[in-house]
Amino acid sequence: MLPLNPQPQLSYFISKANSIKDITFQKKIRVGILSSFTINGLEESLFVKCAERNIQCVTYNSPYKQYNQDILNSASPLYSFSPNLTFMIIDTRTILSSLFYNPYSVSASERREYIDNRVKELANLVRNFTMKSNSKLVVANFSTPIYTPYGICETKAEYGLREMILDLNAKLSILLRNEPSTFIFNFDSFVSKYGEVNVFDYRQFLVGDIKVSLSYIPYLAEELMGFVKADLGINRKCIVLDLDNTLWGGIVGEDGFEGIKLSPQPPGTSFVEFQRTIQALHGRGIILAINSRNNEDEALRVIREHPYMVLREDNFASIKINWNDKISNIKAISDELNIGLDSLVYFDDDPVNREVMSKALPEVMTVDLPEDPALYAQAVTNLNDFNTFSITDEDKKRGQMYLEQRKRIQLEKSVSNLEDFLSQLNIKINIKTADEFTIPRIAQLVLKTNQFNLTTNRFQEEDIRKFAQNMNMWVGCAQTEDKFGDNGITGVFIVNKNTSHSEWSIDTFLLSCRVMGRGIEDGIMQHILNEARKEGISRVRGRYIPTKKNKPCESFLPNSGFKKEGEYWVHSFDAPFKMVKHVEVIAR
Repeated sequence: MLPLNPQPQLSYFISKANSIKDITFQKKIRVGILSSFTINGLEESLFVKCAERNIQCVTYNSPYKQYNQDILNSASPLYSFSPNLTFMIIDTRTILSSLFYNPYSVSASERREYIDNRVKELANLVRNFTMKSNSKLVVANFSTPIYTPYGICETKAEYGLREMILDLNAKLSILLRNEPSTFIFNFDSFVSKYGEVNVFDYRQFLVGDIKVSLSYIPYLAEELMGFVKADLGINRKCIVLDLDNTLWGGIVGEDGFEGIKLSPQPPGTSFVEFQRTIQALHGRGIILAINSRNNEDEALRVIREHPYMVLREDNFASIKINWNDKISNIKAISDELNIGLDSLVYFDDDPVNREVMSKALPEVMTVDLPEDPALYAQAVTNLNDFNTFSITDEDKKRGQMYLEQRKRIQLEKSVSNLEDFLSQLNIKINIKTADEFTIPRIAQLVLKTNQFNLTTNRFQEEDIRKFAQNMNMWVGCAQTEDKFGDNGITGVFIVNKNTSHSEWSIDTFLLSCRVMGRGIEDGIMQHILNEARKEGISRVRGRYIPTKKNKPCESFLPNSGFKKEGEYWVHSFDAPFKMVKHVEVIAR
């Protein structure tokens, strides 16, 4: 059986890489590749896959088996290349050396000691790399071999070959868990997913020390693209779902409530499994929405009352069940949730609907669902577009936050004007200085916020951490709440206090689109200016750098009493500042 996400042959990527020229890319990433074996074609595959997403990928491929020297030597080409993201892939044969073939030539205690020493060596490499580079480091773990010289007696041996690898992987995971800029690529799972007999080709290994077969290099590149997307902050955050023959089998308007296929027995199991997989993503912070041409009452009855429905009404942040065209509906979903079309992933069983969506709105990622619903869940798990380098408390609570947002919208529709609506929300802004608990969320917002972002300066988590430790920088965030619930951390500011003794400069000021239009940005700016005044600062300056997406904050600085001076906007405290009465600001 072919993989569900078939990749073109490696020759396609090599040929395509040579033909891509004179293209202006929207984003750029520098990728380092460190390997213990020949890994030809990975550079070209990553280059083409990035180019298809309008990303320029520049790579450094360490010479054959020179990963140790490259990491340990401060003057190596690796560090002069200065990667943003580095992959270190060491294979099981290399890490075990002769013990791969003869593990039982030494005692179990010696095998344990050997693994502990290898972990220490890996820790030393990671430590050296992170001290000398600002790059994120992705370390591949080790594949558990199918073969063992003990055969069926392997499990009878104390600390056998497979147990050695499992222990090595477990210790590696613990070692890197609290390293903020170092991550693990589960190479063991990659080999299990596609099969060792496919990924490892003895003929290629014996001829050229190739330990990922050339046929599966594109699949490896696709797996690694999950890290590239996360590093660039271009992950997707909302799944939009059709209903008939997508969340359940059949058409509710024709088959009726009792006639649709949704149950613990086939074929209904396919749709239950698909919903469970979607629900798991929702639990970690992926927003859900419905886009269905249907009778609203009949469809909602299934969602609310069907005994085997996994996803319920409260799981969906936006529900468009009507007879409008699906293009209009998905635009309405984007507007209602205040997120870009390029944040949406669309699932629809109908190939015609998918074709129309792909052509009309190419920014939306339209998933090519297989014909067999039994493969729907696998189509979801094969996606690497939801990856982030951290999952924060705000992510986990996002579903609840969007449910609360629906209640805010209902309140807004029930009052006569915006001022009454805002006054009834009882908004509180908790200003916090960056710390170990808030830095991951701050970095997440800095990387992905586009609409209300004055400068769209992008910083990685390790950059934010350094800023927070700098006495001349003020890194802060705003947690917002109101009568309907806690929105979590939705605002970020970074102030450079070292421009002069009398002036501060706002490097970054942003607000999540989820809370725009409520005066929260005014409350945060009011706090920054008040703190500046307390410290005897006479001027605070900031910049607005226009992009395609940040027009919503175009007038924020002038509306806040800043006046234009060259390329900066300056607040000199002689201009009145509009105080926000409906917002309570609390500094901690």
